[in-house]
Amino acid sequence: MNAARWLIVGFIATVVLTTLSEGSQGLRLTRMNLPYMLGTMFTPDRDRAKVYGALVHFINGWLFSLLYLAIFHTLHIFNPFFGALVGFAHGLFVLVVGLPVLPGIHPRMAGNTRGPTVDRQLEPPGFMGLHYGIRTPITVLVAHIAFGAVLGGVYRPPGS
Repeated sequence: MNAARWLIVGFIATVVLTTLSEGSQGLRLTRMNLPYMLGTMFTPDRDRAKVYGALVHFINGWLFSLLYLAIFHTLHIFNPFFGALVGFAHGLFVLVVGLPVLPGIHPRMAGNTRGPTVDRQLEPPGFMGLHYGIRTPITVLVAHIAFGAVLGGVYRPPGS
């Protein structure tokens, strides 16, 4: 795997995913703001949380792109359709497993079984992020499908 290709393609795919996610919130399709949620894990300052969260989100995007590329290389499939399929699986995992367990690791998020406190004021996402709106699962899936499709469509293994 070529590191320069990975960095560029991973960055492009993360930009697409982040733009779709943030655009969905801006268009009021969801109330979920993942960079903000990530940032508040590190600071209670709302403005700094957005900056920290965006940085963490981009680093996560690059790291997850490595996983996608490992899957592509293992199966020798490099196309946007397969990338979209991997993105769908990833998005489904985020919705069904990742978001529901977030209150257990987030220092400022209330839980499903314990209400908000002075320190834990963020609303928990709930199963499939439904506490942030009925369209949240759709926006998460679309963003992850696009992420995978970009990686599968743009990335080419060395020598091809």
